[in-house]
Amino acid sequence: MPFVFFDEVHKSFEGKEVLRGLTVLIRKKEMLVILGGSGSGKTVILKHIVGLLNPDRGRVYLEERPGDGFGEADWLEWRRQIGFLFQNGALFDSMTVLENVAFPLREHTRLSDREIRGRVREKLKLVGLESVEKMMPDKLSGGMRKRVALARAVILEPQAVLYDEPTTGLDPITCKWVTKLMRGVHEKLNVTSVVVTHNIQSALSIADRIAFLHRGRIRFLGTPAEIQASDDRIIQDFLKG
Repeated sequence: MPFVFFDEVHKSFEGKEVLRGLTVLIRKKEMLVILGGSGSGKTVILKHIVGLLNPDRGRVYLEERPGDGFGEADWLEWRRQIGFLFQNGALFDSMTVLENVAFPLREHTRLSDREIRGRVREKLKLVGLESVEKMMPDKLSGGMRKRVALARAVILEPQAVLYDEPTTGLDPITCKWVTKLMRGVHEKLNVTSVVVTHNIQSALSIADRIAFLHRGRIRFLGTPAEIQASDDRIIQDFLKG
């Protein structure tokens, strides 16, 4: 069953067309990496998936249901099934790690404090962080902030996780660690994962399939091995940096 299908989607901002007839099918339970240069519209795709943006033309289907037919209650239910890892982590600076990760549980469940603490510890362990519950975000390294944000993104046990440039601002060693962690979380939780990035090595190492976004359309869709073997000059120039 499809997770999301973009059917000839167009989107412009202040007269500048960003998506120009985008068509792509995202399969359930796959890890799809959307690769492309800065400003190519990768994050715009994620925002359409969660309904923060609507197409100017074309249609987005969410589990085969047209998104333009969703009401407020439908969007609320859909978004509860999706975890979102923002580019900068988007942690609340005034809250401890425990409070940050617990926030979705307090907003959307009636679990007791004891149950919430148990869930938080479970997810922090999943991302390789333990004994940091009382720390404040400003005391964490960049990699630790990303991992806390990932724990928060999966705390409601979503069906899908969306990643917006997850390795931006990380040193090479931490970048590799976070990349490996994303793949591990994908497999352990058996979710659909959609990653937008311009990090080529990260994309090649974790993707089931890679969609290469160029000039508002998907120029290539296939496996990491297939994109590396492509004879498309634009793709090869991008891969070579």
